[in-house]
Amino acid sequence: MSLLDAQTFRSSSNPVRSAKLPAEAYVLSIASLPSFYAAAASAPSNSVHLFDRERLRNVLTLPGHEDAITTLRSVPNVANAVSHALLSSGKDGAVKVWDERAGSAALRLTASTAGSPRALLSCDVSADGMTIAAGTELHGEDASILYWDPRSPAAPLRVHSSTHSEDITALHFYRNGKMLLSASSDGLLCTSNAEEADEDEAGVHVGNWGCSIAQAGWLHDRAGRPGVWAASDMETFSVWTSELDRLQDIDIRQPSVHRQDLTWVTDYLIGCHTTPQPLGDSDNDLCVFAGSNEGDIALITKPTFADANAPWVLQRAWTTGHAGIVRAALWDEGSNILLTGGEDSKINVWTAKGSESIASPSRSKRGNDIDPMDVDDDDMSGRKKRRA
Repeated sequence: MSLLDAQTFRSSSNPVRSAKLPAEAYVLSIASLPSFYAAAASAPSNSVHLFDRERLRNVLTLPGHEDAITTLRSVPNVANAVSHALLSSGKDGAVKVWDERAGSAALRLTASTAGSPRALLSCDVSADGMTIAAGTELHGEDASILYWDPRSPAAPLRVHSSTHSEDITALHFYRNGKMLLSASSDGLLCTSNAEEADEDEAGVHVGNWGCSIAQAGWLHDRAGRPGVWAASDMETFSVWTSELDRLQDIDIRQPSVHRQDLTWVTDYLIGCHTTPQPLGDSDNDLCVFAGSNEGDIALITKPTFADANAPWVLQRAWTTGHAGIVRAALWDEGSNILLTGGEDSKINVWTAKGSESIASPSRSKRGNDIDPMDVDDDDMSGRKKRRA
């Protein structure tokens, strides 16, 4: 499968700034706050480190979780009480909303069940900040999605235990409304109405990929119509309509460049990013960050997912900054920088200047957000509550 380098392709080999986590901890994920960048550390600390945005100095360390941190992300608000909040989940069974000014958790949510807490593998907050969802690992025969009202954090509002039958590895609310995308090791992608208490009625669409799903998220076309991307534990990558009909399914390691002047071979997917203005001539907003075993990073895109034969495009590469696997990539488009973190304990800040110039000015900007439940079948051909 072909991978073409963009006409504006650039490669960088020198990070602008670097920092290192203590105790040789892995960098698991990176999030952006107004005054800080936050990095989740692996064992032994399982802490959250805050770095100032200018010099990348570690100015504060939050206690994190008692066991591995599984999610770290910034969210616009929680319960209209905490704005630009930092949210985390952990295998200690807790979801935490952090107050970086106090250096502690402003809110801590746990499932009120007997016995030891169930490990949480994913979490997110709805756009209005009034619903927090978390996904558990498989415990006995159940893997559950827990829903809380953060204004009443003592116990979950409801628990949905039949949506998935294995570890729930990803949860993402749509950026407006209460539509929740979930992914699991059981191979299913599901969308649910988070406001519906009856689990049988909450399910909207189901897609069966048939392999363990490690990551997933929303994407959009230029008209603002939603879709879904997913990545498996075996480095396969797929794209789906909002009704969870599969459009494409490839091995993300296949697109490669082998030339005398340029070589790029993908070994694994780091993660995906959606950009306000699609790059180049793409009809979608999805940017894929891929990594090599040597620690290099590449940004690749695909002009369209409607044509399986359309080539992938290598937009940028950042090389020699890491030794080994890169676990996290955060594109701060407002500052034109890319932050990366890896198993070498390093956090690197790279210039991404020039990425914005790849955007095609001839294309119109994306329209208003469209709720996935309101997309017509003619727009995103699929069937409601389809089970494959």
